[in-house]
Amino acid sequence: MLNVGKIEEGFVLDHIPAGMSLAIYHHLHLADLDCTVAIIKNAKSNKMGKKDILKVECDIDKLHMDVLAVIDHNITVNVIKDGEIVEKKDLVLPKEIKNVIRCKNPRCITSIEQELPHIFVLADEAKEVYRCRYCEEKFDKRTFRWI
Repeated sequence: MLNVGKIEEGFVLDHIPAGMSLAIYHHLHLADLDCTVAIIKNAKSNKMGKKDILKVECDIDKLHMDVLAVIDHNITVNVIKDGEIVEKKDLVLPKEIKNVIRCKNPRCITSIEQELPHIFVLADEAKEVYRCRYCEEKFDKRTFRWI
């Protein structure tokens, strides 16, 4: 059995869909932070079958919660202080996301005007649909292009 030690202060991202932990690592820019990160892939889960887990030993304020919510708002965020879980944060789909995903429409103004921010607006919360503010191109998680 694999044993990954507990962290003293930081956060644990649990219930990540299997295979998504490296994408989350990159999209949260964890490589740019000077902190300890443990990535556990394909852990057994009663609820999900298999899941990934990220343990990060740094301040929770460095976590971009909107990016995480767009990836999967069902991820559990556990805040750790003095080696114990002190808070569980709920992820909420943001109404608007800026410079997180890129519009794939070649006719979108963001393809021509490269300095424009890439802004997506939550068009349908129930179906988790985001649309480009400029051209209304639908964001599809299966074919996404992250910035």
